[in-house]
Amino acid sequence: MRSTAVREQSARARCSAVHPEMRDGCTLDDPEFIAWQQGRWLDPADRESWWRSRLDVVAEATGRGVAVRRLRVVPEPVADYIRYEYAVTFPNIAAGEDVWWLPRSRAGDLLLPGLDGWVMDDEVVILHHFAGNGQWAEAGMEVRTDPDLAQRYLAAYEVAWERATPHADYRPA
Repeated sequence: MRSTAVREQSARARCSAVHPEMRDGCTLDDPEFIAWQQGRWLDPADRESWWRSRLDVVAEATGRGVAVRRLRVVPEPVADYIRYEYAVTFPNIAAGEDVWWLPRSRAGDLLLPGLDGWVMDDEVVILHHFAGNGQWAEAGMEVRTDPDLAQRYLAAYEVAWERATPHADYRPA
C-alpha cells in the first residue's frame, strides 16, 4: 500500500501534487542509503542506474501539466539522512519535480502538519505514518479524500514554500 497509494493518486492527479517532508530520517536500513554512506554515490551520467519506476509516474504527471512540488523542512546542521536526500534529489528534478528546502530555523513561527504526506488536486491527502525509529509504522500510508483537510495542509504548505529555497540554490549546512 505504501508506494502504491502515491503512485495511483499521482497517476490520477489533474493539477497538483504537493509533498511536505519534515522528518530527519526514515528507513535508515534502506540499501541505497547504506550504499551512499559507504561512498557509493549515484552517477548522474548513468541514468539507467538511478531511474526508478516511481519517477516514471512523476514524469508522466508533469508531462501532462501536473505541478509536482516537494518541500523538505530540515534541521541545520543537517543529519546524514538529509545529506543523502540532498545528494539523490537530482532524479526527482529530472522527473519534473520542483524540490525546495526550508531550514527549521526559518519555520519557527509556522504551523506545519504533524505528518509527512501528499496532497493531490486539493482534495486527496495521503498521510505517512512513521515510527520513532524512522521505519514505516504499521499503518503505513493513510489515504483520505477530504477537501477540508487538503486545504489546511495546502495553506500551511504554501506559507512554508514562500520561505523555502529552490534545490539549485540550497546548500546543506
